[in-house]
Amino acid sequence: MVWKKLGSGNFSNCPNGSRQWIWDVFGECAQDGWDEASVGLGLISIFCFAASTFPQYIKACKTGNMDQALSLWFLLGWIGGDSCNLIGSFLADQLPLQTYTAVYYVLADLLMLSLYFHYKSKRRPSASSAPINSVLFFILGMACITPLLSRTGSVAAPREVFQGRTLLSVEPASKPFTRQEIIGFVIGSVSSLLYLLSRLPQIRTNFLRKSTQGISYSLFALVMLGNTLYGLSVLLKNPEVGQSEGSYVLHHLPWLVGSLGVLLLDTIISIQFLVYRKAATSSERQPLLPS
Repeated sequence: MVWKKLGSGNFSNCPNGSRQWIWDVFGECAQDGWDEASVGLGLISIFCFAASTFPQYIKACKTGNMDQALSLWFLLGWIGGDSCNLIGSFLADQLPLQTYTAVYYVLADLLMLSLYFHYKSKRRPSASSAPINSVLFFILGMACITPLLSRTGSVAAPREVFQGRTLLSVEPASKPFTRQEIIGFVIGSVSSLLYLLSRLPQIRTNFLRKSTQGISYSLFALVMLGNTLYGLSVLLKNPEVGQSEGSYVLHHLPWLVGSLGVLLLDTIISIQFLVYRKAATSSERQPLLPS
C-alpha cells in the first residue's frame, strides 16, 4: 500500500471532487461531508493515541512500580496486536489514517515495554535483561522496515492488484479479496483477538492487587476515546463507487472489532479504577486505633 501514491497531477481520479488538502496529504478522495468527517475524526484519534501513553510514562517515573501495576501479558498482547495491525493494515489495503496510527502505536508500545523491564531490572536485577533488550530492538527494526518493504512491493506489483485506496474507482458491489488482502485480513483478525485478550491479564492483575495504583487512568481514557473516534472514522467513510456498504464493512471488520470491541473491556478497567479508588479512600479514613 502506498499512502500518497497519486500526486496532484492525478487529481482526476476523484471524479466527484475532493478537498485538495486531504488529497495532497493523505491521497484520499473526500467527496462529501462524510468523508471529511472521517478524516477529521481519524486525525483526532491519532492525537488521542499519541497522547495516551505520556501520562503513563509520567506515572511510571513518579511511582517506580510499573512492573507491579501493569501486567506483562497485557503489554505483550498489546504490542502483539499493534504489530499485527501494522502488518495487516498494509497488506489489506486499509485507510492511510489506520496505517499512520498503527506505526506510531507500535513504537509507543516498545517504549512502554522498555520502561516495564527497566523498573523490573531495578527492583530485581536479572541476567536476562540483555536478551530482552535485543528482542525489543529487533521488533523496533521490524516495525520500521515493514512500511518500506510494503511500499516497495506495492510499487512493483501490478496496478490492478496492489493499488492504493482510490475510493471512487469503479468496483463491483461485492469487492473481491486479493491474495494480499486475504493475508492482511487474517493478520488483522489475529490482532483483534490479541487486543481483546490483552485486557484480561490486566483486569486480573487489578483484581488480585485490589488496586490500580501505579496505572494512569488517562492511558485507558484516551485509548477509549481514540478507539471510538477511530472506529467512527472507518464507518463514516463512503464505500467505493459500486461497492456495497456490507462489502466495505467486511473488508474493515477486523479493525472495527479491534477498536470498538475492546471498549467493553476498557470499561471494566474503568470500573475497577472507580471501585478500588473508593476502597482506598475509605481505608485511609479509618482510625488508626479502635475507639
